[in-house]
Amino acid sequence: MDDTRFTQDPPNPDAAASADVPSRRRVLALGAVTAGAVMSIRPALAQTAGSVLNCEIPVPDASRAGSYIDADGKVVPARTRGAFPSSPRPFKGEEVKRAMANGSTLPGTDSERSRAYVKYIRRLQRGQGGFTCFASLQMPRG
Repeated sequence: MDDTRFTQDPPNPDAAASADVPSRRRVLALGAVTAGAVMSIRPALAQTAGSVLNCEIPVPDASRAGSYIDADGKVVPARTRGAFPSSPRPFKGEEVKRAMANGSTLPGTDSERSRAYVKYIRRLQRGQGGFTCFASLQMPRG
């Protein structure tokens, strides 16, 4: 007779299932790691949102400084009749976002000039100064 058969423990069907279930210690460790990641990501997102509002958009960009902006937001030669001189300073992302959202005027401008500048900003293309800032303003925030 073979004695080895009786000395081994009978197979436990719950043993295989428990191998797939993580232990309490493992679950707690994963929770701690996840919480740490969330705590480090949230400030980064807040910082990103803050930096978006502080980024700057020159009107027009540096390559066309000295040019004017017409009522449609197009860059035109200096002293073009009916067009507006370039802004003496770049606008902060927060200022642009506010002007685009509720129609308020950009700082240091009247309503017509502000509308022309906002139209210029909306027309920005990749590679132009201020485009990255403008694109960041368009991204939804969570």
